[in-house]
Amino acid sequence: MNTKKILIITYYWPPAGGPGVQRWLKFAKYLPEFGWEPIIFTPENPSYPLIDESLMKDVPENLEIIKTKIWEPYQLAEKLNKSNKKFKAGQFDVGNNQSWKSKLSIWVRGNFFIPDARVFWVNPSVKFLEQYLKTNKIDVVVTSGPPHSLHLIGLQLKQKFPDIKWIADFRDPWTEISYYKHLKLTNKSDKKHRKMESDVFKNADITLATSYTDAENFRKNGANAVCVTNGFDESDSSKTLKFSHSQTLQPSNSQTKFTLSYIGVLEQLRNPENLWNALNDLVKTNKDFAENFSLKFVGRIDDKILNSIENSSLKNHIDNLGYLSHDKAVDEMANSSMLLITNFPNESSKGIIPGKIFEYLATGKQIISFGPNEADVAKILDETNAGKHFNYQDSEAIKNFISEKFDLWKSGNLQENTGNIEQFSRRNLTKTLAQIL
Repeated sequence: MNTKKILIITYYWPPAGGPGVQRWLKFAKYLPEFGWEPIIFTPENPSYPLIDESLMKDVPENLEIIKTKIWEPYQLAEKLNKSNKKFKAGQFDVGNNQSWKSKLSIWVRGNFFIPDARVFWVNPSVKFLEQYLKTNKIDVVVTSGPPHSLHLIGLQLKQKFPDIKWIADFRDPWTEISYYKHLKLTNKSDKKHRKMESDVFKNADITLATSYTDAENFRKNGANAVCVTNGFDESDSSKTLKFSHSQTLQPSNSQTKFTLSYIGVLEQLRNPENLWNALNDLVKTNKDFAENFSLKFVGRIDDKILNSIENSSLKNHIDNLGYLSHDKAVDEMANSSMLLITNFPNESSKGIIPGKIFEYLATGKQIISFGPNEADVAKILDETNAGKHFNYQDSEAIKNFISEKFDLWKSGNLQENTGNIEQFSRRNLTKTLAQIL
């Protein structure tokens, strides 16, 4: 087999934490099995919102990694307003939670840094990679966004080297992402964003999407789009990920509490207030539930969300562990009774499939999901019989679903299911990617 070379341009790379780093880290791990040699191009001094040293173990030993310096304006933003630290992770205050400083910062971020604050890395990277590509044979260039400014690197390289295949990987949409409308863009800035996005769609040989709906939407906008979802790595904490070809696992109710866990970052735009209200009612009206229930958070939870929950009857049921390494987070998934996943509420977000759902699936735990109707997540849960999806208006149905699972847990009959999930293993997804390449 003749090995081909693939240059992966990514902002997120270990020791960066969070879901954004894992997609191409895992592809880079398995691509050599399918005849591709990955080469990573990433910033030397990035401003990551989260650090997870445990992901370093997945970096292949002989992987070529090229790093160049980047300048980012986040230190200036944080001087203006401490809450601007959220910007690095694509978060910010919304609605009544916005101070005048927050509003100003969001306006500056949306109109002065187009498409995002990593845009200052584009021209130096193009200059460096132009020379690199002249002296090194590369078959495919990949740009992964967000930050979508990295796609501008790919766009310029494609113009300079038209024979090189360019893959634009969209882990999240650009102008269709839910927070886009909160950026306070002027008409001129909005047009500039959309023009850049259109240029990427029309010039990339292939646009990768992480969901079925996103791929369809990208195609409508002129992209040659293909869906390759995120997934789970069966080698991650294999003792706790119950990846199996069997349809149903034996019940495992060793937890001392009926534990509903949320793993990851939870910001205001994805806050399931109807779930908190349902849990609050159950704690108030069901003594047995109140004595056995625990609400566990692993990751970064918005302070205002946490304060609101702590001011309810759920206060004494919260177990907030903060940010943990990926390995420990997977362990906490496995030590839960049910797992929570949330998406943005608007219909345009139905194509977003949060990456952690696949690791949720691998644990076999029941999943409760929130987002718009007819979401891609709902489709996955139905196909795998792994849980139920609700919208942000549901109320009584949520209480009934949780009560049903609690009763099963109490009687020792809450089953764990890992049926139909093999398609989402990182190795199988990389095989699909290699076929596309």
